[in-house]
Amino acid sequence: MDRKIIKLRETIIVNRMLKISAMFAISTFYVSHVSAITVSDKANKLAQENIIIDSHIDVPYRLEEKWVDVTKATKEGDFDYPRAKQGGLNAPFMSIYIPASLDNSANSTKLADKLIDYVEAIVGRAPNKFAIASSTADVEQQFAEGLISLPLGMENGSPIQGDLANLQHFYERGIRYITLAHSQANHISDSSYDLRRKWKGLSPFGKELVQKMNKVGVLIDISHVSDAAFYQTIELSKTPVIASHSSLRAFTPGFERNMDDKMIKALGENGGVIQINFGSTFVTKRANAWSKRRSAEQKVVEDKFGKDSDQYKNFSDEFAAKNPLPYATLDSVLDHIDHVVKLIGIDHVGIGSDYDGVGDSLPTDLKDVSTYPNLIQGLLNRGYSDKNIIKILSGNFMRVWKTNEEYAAKH
Repeated sequence: MDRKIIKLRETIIVNRMLKISAMFAISTFYVSHVSAITVSDKANKLAQENIIIDSHIDVPYRLEEKWVDVTKATKEGDFDYPRAKQGGLNAPFMSIYIPASLDNSANSTKLADKLIDYVEAIVGRAPNKFAIASSTADVEQQFAEGLISLPLGMENGSPIQGDLANLQHFYERGIRYITLAHSQANHISDSSYDLRRKWKGLSPFGKELVQKMNKVGVLIDISHVSDAAFYQTIELSKTPVIASHSSLRAFTPGFERNMDDKMIKALGENGGVIQINFGSTFVTKRANAWSKRRSAEQKVVEDKFGKDSDQYKNFSDEFAAKNPLPYATLDSVLDHIDHVVKLIGIDHVGIGSDYDGVGDSLPTDLKDVSTYPNLIQGLLNRGYSDKNIIKILSGNFMRVWKTNEEYAAKH
């Protein structure tokens, strides 16, 4: 074994032992969601002594809507430092989310830079707690030092604005994956939500961008894209791709935002990884049907009264009061992980919760970043080995990230 790795592991063990007591101290002043699951010492130990990567957490846009200091305990939202430490979260990808409405606008590029500034501000406020991570080596080193890594992913490629120089700019600012599109087709790709199918997959620029991302070292994220765009990306990419926050269509029939079994198998052949989204509407047929009904009824209200009306503004709360969301459960999320493992093996699944991005739709027992030990306990209860749990927590994503780093270094 490499001496550097041995030294790193020794440092990790020492730091983890010193910080276990701090984790329990945190829990004495921050009370997270009460869990119905009994978490064993083993599950807590796995959470605290191993890297946990969650590839999609929407903190930056949450801060754009309302600034809060997530270096301390917060009353709202799904993420802050005390809860992350309690849950063992070491490497949450900060999602640089750009609304689809900003495509073909310089404002998308400006907003992306602004959201990155927010992440840098978090680190600036608490350099003893957080650090920007631009590589797998950064994540490993910062973990050894007891810091929470903040790698960056861009949700929606709109800020590239058809200029490959912007890809280099955002790489230099720390962006390490880009979700090609979001809720509408953009200048790169069709979206799974957009039925117009403007490009019938990727645009000509999108095809060029995929190949350039490989060479620069930016992971390609196929969450949100149309099926055709997914297959074209898989064909073009020379490196494994990721689905940073997607779940399975087998449990939500007709919901193209999730991936079907054929796509999962193609992802496995590509060497990629699907990071399971926790949102209830992504996870169960019943919650997904609830979401579709809400959207349909909201559209009726919009058409009748307009978006500026009180009827429209109050619709979501009134609908939820009359029709409570049927929340998914921890077992629902575990079913998605099981399904991927049965289809293509243990090496192609991970965690992409979408915390701070799916509102009040998170499953019971997985309500915020303090609850990763619940997930680990669920995996233990289903017979997953420690080795395979560690792959799900971070090993699979790190493998894909390292493969992309190695390819870029040679090109």
